Amino acid sequence: MNLFTELRALVIAELGAMEAAGQLPAGLETAAVAVEPPRDPAHGDMATNAAMVLAKPAGLAPRVIAEALAARLAADPRIASAEVAGPGFLNLRLNPGVWQGLVRTVLQTGTDFGRSDIGAGQKVNVEFVSANPTGPMHVGHVRGAVVGDALANLLAFAGWNVTREYYINDGGAQVDVLARSAFERYREANGLEPEIREGLYPGDYLIPVGEALKTKYGTTLLDQPESVWLDEVRDFATDAMMAMIREDLAALGVRMDVYSSEKALYGTGQIEAAIETLRGMDLIYDGVLEPPKGKTPEDWEPREQTLFRSTAHGDDVDRPVMKSDGSWTYFAPDIAYHYNKVQRGFDQLIDIFGADHGGYVKRMKAAVSALSGGRVPLDIKLIQLVKLFKNGEPFKMSKRAGTFVTLRDVVEEVGADVTRFVMLTRKNDMALDFDFDKVMEQSKDNPVFYVQYANARINSVLRKARAAGVSVDDATLATADLSVLNHPAELALMGKIAEWPRLVEIAAKGNEPHRVAFYLYELASDLHGLWNRGNDEPGLRFVQEDTSVTQAKIGLARAVSVVICAGLAILGVTPVEEMR
Repeated sequence: MNLFTELRALVIAELGAMEAAGQLPAGLETAAVAVEPPRDPAHGDMATNAAMVLAKPAGLAPRVIAEALAARLAADPRIASAEVAGPGFLNLRLNPGVWQGLVRTVLQTGTDFGRSDIGAGQKVNVEFVSANPTGPMHVGHVRGAVVGDALANLLAFAGWNVTREYYINDGGAQVDVLARSAFERYREANGLEPEIREGLYPGDYLIPVGEALKTKYGTTLLDQPESVWLDEVRDFATDAMMAMIREDLAALGVRMDVYSSEKALYGTGQIEAAIETLRGMDLIYDGVLEPPKGKTPEDWEPREQTLFRSTAHGDDVDRPVMKSDGSWTYFAPDIAYHYNKVQRGFDQLIDIFGADHGGYVKRMKAAVSALSGGRVPLDIKLIQLVKLFKNGEPFKMSKRAGTFVTLRDVVEEVGADVTRFVMLTRKNDMALDFDFDKVMEQSKDNPVFYVQYANARINSVLRKARAAGVSVDDATLATADLSVLNHPAELALMGKIAEWPRLVEIAAKGNEPHRVAFYLYELASDLHGLWNRGNDEPGLRFVQEDTSVTQAKIGLARAVSVVICAGLAILGVTPVEEMR
C-alpha cells in the first residue's frame, strides 16, 4: 500500500477527466507529475506539482489548472482539503480515516509492508567486496561489504532478482607476492628465520598458512627453486585466504551467491573472445596514446599498443587492453569478466568499488555499453574511506594484519549489527568517521541506539499490556477501533509510516541503501517524540484505562515496530526487543 502512488493515480485520473471535459488540451504528457511529502509539513500531508509541470504545454496559467484540479480532488472521500499555494502548487490534506486504515494495513501485512514490484523480476548482479585474496578484510572492505549487501537486500525487497557476486582477483602479480610471503612462513614453520623483505606481506595471519604448508609438504620444498613451488604455494595460500575472507564475511552477516575467479579467465579463451567481439565492432585497434595528464611529451615514451576505442562509448580517452610486449593489461580480464555477466543474461550490473577505482568507472561503463549493445546499464558505486577513532585518537593498526585494521577488529569491538548500521549512516561517496566510543553511546546522537531504542520501547509497551491481560497480537490490534487515533502527533507519525513504501522505491531506483538508515532514524525520532509528549499529555500514552483505546494506540506503536524491523532487515541488522 503506497499512498503516494494511490494519490498520484487519483491526480492522473482527474487530469484525464479535465482533458475529457475540455479543461485541458488532450495528449498532455504526465510522466513528470509527482505526489510527494511537502517540504513544510504545516502545508499539508501531500503536495502535487501537476499544475506547474502542465502549465506550459497546456498554454494555461498554473493557478488555473491547480484550482480546477483542486475542486475535483476535494470530491474524493480520501481528501479532506485541496489548497492552491503560491504560483500553482497544490497541497492536500487527507482524512484521518486514510491514516488509520494505513495502520490496519501494516498490522495485517507485517514486514512485507512496503515491499514493491518495481523491479519486475529483472536480473541484477551486485558485485561487491572483491578484495584481493592476500589477507584479512580491512575496514575499507567492511563498508563496501555492508553497502553491497544492504543494496542487494533493498533491490530484492523492491522486486529485483538479485545475484550477489565476489570477483576473486587471483590472476595478478599480488598472488605471486602472497605465495612468496607464505613460503617464508613455511620456512619459519620448519625452524628457519623468515625473510620478510620489502614488498612481501608481513602480517601474522600467514603463520598458520606456513604451518599448514609444512603439514602438507614437510621439508620437501625448502631446497627447491621458486619455479618448482610457486604455483602450488600460490594456489594453497589463495585458497587459505579465501577461506579466511568467507569467515570474515560470515562474521559480518554477508553471504555471496557466486564467487568468480579472475585466474579462470586466463588460458580459457574468454579474454580473447571478449576482445575479438569488440574488434568485430571496430572498437579494437593498434595505436599510440597521448601523454597522460601532467606528463610532458619529453617525459613520455610513446609505444604502440592494442587499444579499446572506449571514447566511442563515453570515455575520455581510449584504453590499452594489450601491452607492447603482448601481455594483457589489467583491464582486459575485467572486460572479459563483465562480458561474462552480460552473457549470463543480467539486465543490470552494479559494481561496488573502493574510492581508488575512480579512474576505472568510465572505461568499465564503456566496455559494458559496447558488449551489451547499450542494453545493460552498469552502475558503479565508489566507497569512500572510513576513519577509525577510539578514545579521541585514531585507532591503531592491527598487529595480526601487519598494516591495517581488520574487519574482525571492528566486529569484535562493537558487533556486526552496530558495524553494519554505522557504515550506512553516510552516503557511499562521503567519507565516514567511525568512533568506537560514540557508536556505543546511548543517546539521540547515536542513530544505531536511537532506532533500536524505539523498537525496544515499543516491545516494552507490548510486554506491559500482556502482563495486564490485554491482547496485543497483530491480528487483534488490526481489528481495534483506530478512529481514536486522531491527535495531530499521532497522525504525523502515521504520515511518516506512509512514507516507507515510497522511500523503498526511491532508494532502490537510485541504488542508495543509506536512505533506509536515514528514514529509520526519522521514524524513530517521531516515535520518541510522541512517547515523550505522553509524559505531559496522558491521553497520548500508549497504555490507557480503556482496553480498546489501549489496543488502538499500541496498534500504532506496533505498526512503527513492523516498519523498523523491515528496514533493519534490509540493512542486515537484527532488531532488539530489550535494551541491556
